[in-house]
Amino acid sequence: MNNKQRNFSAGFLFVALLLAWLFNDLIYKPLIIRETEVSYNVFLANLNEGKIDHVILTTDRIIFYLKATETQPETLANVVPVNDPDLTDRLIAAGVEFSAQAQTQSLFTALFGWLLPLLPLFLIWYFIAKRMGGAGPNAMSFGKSKAHEIEGEMIGVKFDDVGGVGEAEVELREVIEYLKTPDKFTRIGAKLPKGILLAGPPGTGKTLLAKATAGEAGVPFFFLTGSSFVEMFVGVGASRVRDLFQQAQKKAPCIIFIDEIDAIGQARSNIGRIGGNSEQENTLNQLLAEMDGFKANSGVVIMAATNRPEILDPALVRPGRFDRQIQVTLPTEPGRLQILKIHTRSMPLSDQVSLERLAKVTAGFSGAELANIANEASLLAVRRNSGTITMTDFDLAIERIVAGLQRKTPLSEDIRRKVAFHEVGHALTAYYLPGTDPVHKVSIIPTAKGALGYTLQMPEEERYLIGESELKSRLAVMLGGRAAELIIFKEASTGASNDLERATEMARRMITEFGMSAKLGPVRYAAAAGNYLSSGVTGRNDLSPATIACIDEEIRLFLNEAHETATRVLTDHPEVLQQAAQFLTDQEVISGDQLAAIANTPAK
Repeated sequence: MNNKQRNFSAGFLFVALLLAWLFNDLIYKPLIIRETEVSYNVFLANLNEGKIDHVILTTDRIIFYLKATETQPETLANVVPVNDPDLTDRLIAAGVEFSAQAQTQSLFTALFGWLLPLLPLFLIWYFIAKRMGGAGPNAMSFGKSKAHEIEGEMIGVKFDDVGGVGEAEVELREVIEYLKTPDKFTRIGAKLPKGILLAGPPGTGKTLLAKATAGEAGVPFFFLTGSSFVEMFVGVGASRVRDLFQQAQKKAPCIIFIDEIDAIGQARSNIGRIGGNSEQENTLNQLLAEMDGFKANSGVVIMAATNRPEILDPALVRPGRFDRQIQVTLPTEPGRLQILKIHTRSMPLSDQVSLERLAKVTAGFSGAELANIANEASLLAVRRNSGTITMTDFDLAIERIVAGLQRKTPLSEDIRRKVAFHEVGHALTAYYLPGTDPVHKVSIIPTAKGALGYTLQMPEEERYLIGESELKSRLAVMLGGRAAELIIFKEASTGASNDLERATEMARRMITEFGMSAKLGPVRYAAAAGNYLSSGVTGRNDLSPATIACIDEEIRLFLNEAHETATRVLTDHPEVLQQAAQFLTDQEVISGDQLAAIANTPAK
């Protein structure tokens, strides 16, 4: 038991005994006695009428028992004694048995009067003391920081365990060097930034990077999330911020890492617009004050991560606070290869597995998704009772991540045929139009995500810029399924609902964000980039009804043009459409190479 628990237990015991005494003397005894207390006149009247059976004389009470009758059993009563020297003679004359009793307390009375009030107090002490000494939430110290401290040698993560981070690692190496050799910086008057903000999409390894920085530097690592600061009690968040910085300064050099800092660092104008949260605002103000309060080069480095940097308060990201922002982007092809090697280094891979090919076809995947692909592939190998993981396992794992788990329920023949033409319409439009990603696989096996089929396209190179013609080709590919249904069945179906949704959103972005409408010109009509509560033109209140109507009309024209393009491509190759759809209906799956063979042209 530590000193804090010992002091608390001693104080609690004193209070508990005091409460038990008060309960026994001021509540329990008076309640029991007053229930049977009568006046002295009533006592004398009962004595004269011969109703009293026997009497017990104590120092502060006269206890007497009334004789039982046909309608009432023997009852007990008490009376406060008065100065009556003739009381003994009265009792003898009435023939009543009487005796004297010393002031003692029965065992039952002691248990009921003392142990009963102490029992709940003891239970309260037990739970509070246990929480004070354990790792759970501290009931007596809401204002204490919930940060998990990890010693440098126990982190177990180095930059060798993190791949695909590129320039972010280079910038963090400077932090490591400072934590190891601070004199090198202070000698020439250099000041390391107080706060380092890691910003990037989900799954890109921001938390892993922070741990790797502490692991490489070998310093203590305080880890907590932004939401752990705020409780329902006012002032708790600010108190936890103060306690966190006090702990960190005692452990310097060290790293404080706040994950999802947007939970408390959201711009105060946004907080007010959502409905107001004074506790969150107080916590943010305290964080700003603490970051100003400690000196640069004090050995404490604050790191934070968010995937929504645009909503952070400007005071939080100004120079002197989180003044260095490191963008953690999606990995490039060499980065994806590095990540795949890290996550498969302990896996038995077959000789056919090409991690280079996997890195090429997974453009746009985050590090977390690549790790999930490697894990899914290993699980598929276990299901096959195989000792090695094959390339087929990786391909199926990618499909599971992209399209979802395959369902076992088969489709009827009529629906299979419609779905086959729909998916082949997508695939052939993508095959014949320039600027589209190659078709990797087409399937009409239903998935758990609700799709009756899917066309999987895999880019073979990084795409940093996309031209207008390529975007229009993608629109045509999205509407290729609906075009095929209209050509073959002369009517559309509900299967194109998701295609229409995605195509409409892309056309809207082309017009309102990318300025690709000749009629509307190079003007941005979409909501501001930081307005995360609104999307498209719905977040704008400065657009006229005529402009909104014009945008809607341009979207319709873009989609009509894309639909006509897809229809023209499919009608120019009717035999290929029929053969590919028949093959897909029979086999349920068609690969990109098989589609190219049916089209009788070399694969793209």
